[in-house]
Amino acid sequence: MISNSIFLGAIGPGSWVLIALAVLLLFGGKKIPELMRGLGSGIKEFKDASKDETSEKKEEQ
Repeated sequence: MISNSIFLGAIGPGSWVLIALAVLLLFGGKKIPELMRGLGSGIKEFKDASKDETSEKKEEQ
């Protein structure tokens, strides 16, 4: 399995600044917090679902 740090290491600090500016220009300052909230809740739901699936598999064994 390939580590995510390999891909994140290839992007330098200058690139991160350009990405942040592009996101700011595309979505605007008011929309970004809403997008991050949605992303956070999606990640939380995914983690909860994977924990439920793991616990169900352990109960079956």
